[in-house]
Amino acid sequence: MIMSPGQTLLLPANPWFVWGTLLGALLLEMALQVALLGRAAWAPDLLALTLAFWVVHQPRRVGVGVGFVLGLLIDVHQGALLGQHALAYSVMCYLAVVIHRRLLWFDWKRQALHVMLLFVLAHALQWLVRALAGDGGPDLGMLLAPLWQAALWPLATVLLLAPQRRAHDPDADRPL
Repeated sequence: MIMSPGQTLLLPANPWFVWGTLLGALLLEMALQVALLGRAAWAPDLLALTLAFWVVHQPRRVGVGVGFVLGLLIDVHQGALLGQHALAYSVMCYLAVVIHRRLLWFDWKRQALHVMLLFVLAHALQWLVRALAGDGGPDLGMLLAPLWQAALWPLATVLLLAPQRRAHDPDADRPL
């Protein structure tokens, strides 16, 4: 595979770091729900952001099954309709696996636009499940959450790929 100009060669991802960041995002999502006294419609779903990131960058390690299990955990914690987050995360992960090869060729702006569509679809599925269960119409604040998540995509890329960008065996004489 030919690398695009300016792209750095990354080290393999440490599995402990991948699973640790997913667990950290799950705990942070749970803490934010408690801090905001319930799920605020405008708040970005940091677990979905982290999950989509690792599905795009490590599709053999993190996939649809992981999204389903994490979605069930969020459903249980939030007391939501069982399966609404699981369905949304599973569909989002499946579509992220489908586009992951093409997505990595784009710069961060175009990546953010592509993943924004994934986040919009995930939120729309959650709203649809709640609407079918008789939970009323969507809140206008729900439109802000996917935008926030897409805006956080470049920051997530920098933070989550930082351990892979370090030199394997640092040496002053080698540029890699």
